[in-house]
Amino acid sequence: MAVKKQNTEVRQQQIINAARILIFKYGSEHLTVKKIAAQVGISEAAIYRHFTSKKSILSFLMDHIEESLLADLAKEITDGQPITIETIEKTIHNHFSAIDLRKGISFQVIAEIISLGDKGLNKKAYQTISRYIQGLKALLAGAVQSGSVREDLDLEAAATLFFGLIQGLVNIWSLSNSSFKLIDQYTLLWQVYREAIIRR
Repeated sequence: MAVKKQNTEVRQQQIINAARILIFKYGSEHLTVKKIAAQVGISEAAIYRHFTSKKSILSFLMDHIEESLLADLAKEITDGQPITIETIEKTIHNHFSAIDLRKGISFQVIAEIISLGDKGLNKKAYQTISRYIQGLKALLAGAVQSGSVREDLDLEAAATLFFGLIQGLVNIWSLSNSSFKLIDQYTLLWQVYREAIIRR
């Protein structure tokens, strides 16, 4: 039973990885179960043993994207240790390194899924983005508590602006075919953002 479960999890991972690659290459409108099956090297029937539809594959993929994005934000957080402006800087720097390694696919997949216009998937994308913004807000709130970020900062607005900075830069970088170093450009933008939020 444990082996069967492991095989199921491995196959599901292969399927969503294939969907991610195909969306990155061709866009979500060209994603089909047939193409996913060909990418994995299995039959369409084998796909349907794990997922009921293309929509269920995309929903599962969104779960994995959310997990990876939120994990990036939590990596530098240690229980009992204060969150400072330096903690945020290191966290987001490492986050951008991970985004670079993933070729910015997470944000592109979210955008592609939204473009499909499916209400259920759009709601899921909205929830993923909302949780991601709340993760950024938690970092900022921790830095306010430690005294390194302004106490009068509107955390919701600052977190939303931070999200816009991150997503906007990744989109420009992706559209330019990675024509510049993502982390270098982020560092320049971070300095502007940092000056606006730091406690003096």
